[in-house]
Amino acid sequence: MQVKYTKSFLSKLEDLFAESSYILRYEKGNFQSGYCLLKDKKVAVVNRYYPLEGKINALMDILRQVEMKVDHLSIQNRKLLGEITQTELKF
Repeated sequence: MQVKYTKSFLSKLEDLFAESSYILRYEKGNFQSGYCLLKDKKVAVVNRYYPLEGKINALMDILRQVEMKVDHLSIQNRKLLGEITQTELKF
């Protein structure tokens, strides 16, 4: 899967979080990796001041780390999640 650094792709990732049991928030903070993940509360916090590319990379990294129940996701989001978990970020 080729990652597209566009606002529409960011919207797709945010939609995937909206359908899952995780809550996505954009807050200011000094996160070393650009995000903070509270697994017990199922909250993902991404640095609000990150550029578009950084937000997308952070969300994709979070999606690779957490276990999401795919039975709650739409078919389109299941496919997207499957592609993301099989893709490595290349810098």
